[in-house]
Amino acid sequence: MKIIKRIIPILTVFLFVTGCSSTESASEDTLAKTDGKDEIVVDETNIKSTGPNGETAAPASSLSLTEDEIAQLKKGNYSAAISFHYAGNDWSSAQQKGLEDTFKKFGIEIVGTTDANFSAEQQVSDLETLTALKPDVMISIPTDATATADAFKRVSDSGIKLVFMDNVPNNFVAGKNYVGAVSADNYGNGIIAADLIGEKLKGKGKIGIVYYDVDYFVTNQRLEAFEKTIAEKYKDIEVIAKSGFSDVNQSTEVADAMLTQNPDIEAIFAIWDIPAEGVLSALTSANREDVYVSSIDLGDNIAKEIAQGNVLGVGAQLPYDQGVAEATMAAYALLGKETPSYVAVPATRVEQSTIVTGYETVYHQDAPDFITEELSK
Repeated sequence: MKIIKRIIPILTVFLFVTGCSSTESASEDTLAKTDGKDEIVVDETNIKSTGPNGETAAPASSLSLTEDEIAQLKKGNYSAAISFHYAGNDWSSAQQKGLEDTFKKFGIEIVGTTDANFSAEQQVSDLETLTALKPDVMISIPTDATATADAFKRVSDSGIKLVFMDNVPNNFVAGKNYVGAVSADNYGNGIIAADLIGEKLKGKGKIGIVYYDVDYFVTNQRLEAFEKTIAEKYKDIEVIAKSGFSDVNQSTEVADAMLTQNPDIEAIFAIWDIPAEGVLSALTSANREDVYVSSIDLGDNIAKEIAQGNVLGVGAQLPYDQGVAEATMAAYALLGKETPSYVAVPATRVEQSTIVTGYETVYHQDAPDFITEELSK
């Protein structure tokens, strides 16, 4: 694992805040002066999410192997396959890199990687293709917990050890149908997204929500956390519009309608970074750049928007670290080690004052020039 300009490994220690207070981070003056290099909080002791079956999260750093165990893995000539729900974003790319780097370290060959492009039907076909390759382990995120359940059951019944990222098929039992699941702290990230808006509006205003109108475990957690935090912590903030999409390409259209119907809206929460891009497009078309935006996930496009000051910030997942944890969990299963059923990486607040260190934490590489160039303007 190559880590550039990082002083300490992310999953073994905590970084403590040395930057601005909540009030300062929300101020126009602070945003104008930031270089994006304030330190950020990465706290594994404060994971808010529970697992698909209500499990308490084990921290990702609790998964580790000895040198002897790694040597044993290398002698096994094991293979792995990866089935993504969607591979066309920065989150998936970073997670795949974490998986690839860790499987390589363990001497496990990846024999196939597929992209279902959000289609349950395509993923069912992908699973058949990957199963035919006879991998020892498979890492996957189901596109639909119901529609793909039978296909994943066939994978499990074939003897392939399944590790899930984020989502688990309906009626699957950890230790029986699958090894375990690894996720981000999506509930914690929803809280962060709510705090970014609540602090910016100083606890009073009218906001909208653009959410994923599909029964999906992780996005459901984000939405629940956001709404509960606004309702309980920012009682003078009113959610005046809540609109859903089932196709991410609809997010601009959904936001357009929200702005037209609610001209007094002051901020919008978008459920992840790509819908947030759609919201930003709608704001530009409506000449409403005065509306604040928060979201979840630190894709490159949203990172640039944060650097420019167009997005307040995000609750960031740690997809590279999640990939490392998934590969390690799979290795546990191959070695016959006892495995926690649910593991999570921490929620991480990233805003303009922390965009450089935040990017490096999320992706384990230098922040790109387009971020530092925007900050210097």
